[in-house]
Amino acid sequence: MPRTLFGTDGVRGRANSEPMTAEIAMRIGMAAGQVFRRGAHRNRAVIGKDTRLSGYMIEQALTAGFLSVGVDVLLLGPVPTPAVGFLTRSMRADVGVMISASHNPYEDNGIKLFGPDGFKLSDAVEIQIGALVASPREMRLAASPDIGRARRIDDADGRYIEAVKGSVAKAVDLSGLKIVVDCANGAAYKVAPTVLWELGADVVPVGVTPDGFNINGNCGSTHPGVLQEQVVTHHAHIGIALDGDADRVVLVCERGQVIDGDQLMATISDHWMRDGRLRGRGVVATVMSNLGLERYLGARKLDLVRTQVGDRYVLERMRSDGFNLGGEQSGHIIMTDYATTGDGLMAALQALAAMIRSGRPASETFRAFEPVPQLLKNVRVANANEALGADVVARAIADAEAKLGKNGRILVRKSGTEPLIRVMAEGDDSDLVRAVVDQIIEAIPQPAA
Repeated sequence: MPRTLFGTDGVRGRANSEPMTAEIAMRIGMAAGQVFRRGAHRNRAVIGKDTRLSGYMIEQALTAGFLSVGVDVLLLGPVPTPAVGFLTRSMRADVGVMISASHNPYEDNGIKLFGPDGFKLSDAVEIQIGALVASPREMRLAASPDIGRARRIDDADGRYIEAVKGSVAKAVDLSGLKIVVDCANGAAYKVAPTVLWELGADVVPVGVTPDGFNINGNCGSTHPGVLQEQVVTHHAHIGIALDGDADRVVLVCERGQVIDGDQLMATISDHWMRDGRLRGRGVVATVMSNLGLERYLGARKLDLVRTQVGDRYVLERMRSDGFNLGGEQSGHIIMTDYATTGDGLMAALQALAAMIRSGRPASETFRAFEPVPQLLKNVRVANANEALGADVVARAIADAEAKLGKNGRILVRKSGTEPLIRVMAEGDDSDLVRAVVDQIIEAIPQPAA
């Protein structure tokens, strides 16, 4: 069966429209429960969510699905995605679920699944679950006495907070630092300010009043404008912006300038290398990471290993090849010594540790390299596969690659979550980069108005 239900990061779509309906969510719960129901013990699932209005509906539907196949459910409430990975393993659950559409607006929602080891599922397991969802007659319902039970876990926040603080042990004292933290009105609206305050920081919280509709709304890591203003207004030392489920982070320096995931990976890798903590002799990132990062690492005799877009693919390569640091330019930073998935808050603490050690302000600490001019544009299409298969597009891409030569890169790909084609180019000549991106976009067939 083709992998149609799951995208690059679980199941995602407009809430109350396929595939994000209560019915399909219930089937996913049934299917995941059946796949992970193993052994004679009472199997259990943990379910977390962010702050979207539709989270209530999806949570109840998933719960019903799990219970119907004899799996007990532990409800965590609003917690970051990495907390679900952590608690799945910590609470010896058989499967974990995060209800979130990450950085998307509140109208969307999604379902991310974790195995008993706390890591996201492989493609093969997702295909197995998707096949069961598509064939509900193959679901095996539990006998009446074996129906599962559900209960809420009241201390989920506290368990995760202690794990986050434990990731830096006693090495980080934030006393004397003023930090603005933008929680995107999302899953970390309680835990992020608490962690920073308990480590000694003077905390200015932003985006901590979720109402079901305002998650990622002009705030968070994808909309850092408000954070930039607040950092400058409050004369803060640094700003931290998380996304709706807190698995990604970007920083803002004291001057109000954004620090992306590439700069964070460069800084953390250098910090860890000095301590002898960096494994794998480099960093794993995606094809979207800036050429400047690759050159920076190369100058230090470190490798930049690239994967296709998606933190799941970064993590798979890290685990297979023995790396302990990887991530995406967008701010997914994966540190397998501490977490099973991208963790925005833990990554921010590692970055703060590097800044404190350097004794320099954020504007200097996190300017590890000069980024190569890079431009990304999105094109909405009716059918991404057909558009990318057009001869005129292939010719435009080949011509653009010839123009950039060895001093640049072209990347044209379809989005894993939206009907878009993403066109990216980078090179030392910014005017040429802009020209080749526009050249490719003009060649892509546009949908009829």
